[in-house]
Amino acid sequence: MYFDVTEATYSGKYQLDVRFADGSSGKVDFEKYLEEGTVLSKLKDLALFKSFGVKYGTIVWGEDLDIAPETLYLEATGRDVTYRDRSNAVS
Repeated sequence: MYFDVTEATYSGKYQLDVRFADGSSGKVDFEKYLEEGTVLSKLKDLALFKSFGVKYGTIVWGEDLDIAPETLYLEATGRDVTYRDRSNAVS
């Protein structure tokens, strides 16, 4: 999909520069996702946060922690994901 993550680099504190399949790019600040009690709160450990990778079209931490690429696309570009292929859906 056009919003799949193709590349990500650490850019300071809890921020990543992210590039997408459609060529768009931008910065994502994860700090607001790290509130206590959330799934991503363990990423407050900066060493763990920095251990991210790009896999399955999104950003992952290990095998069991990731964030939806649609969320990353909206945060980085300010554009909401639209499913362009809906016009070809079978009814």
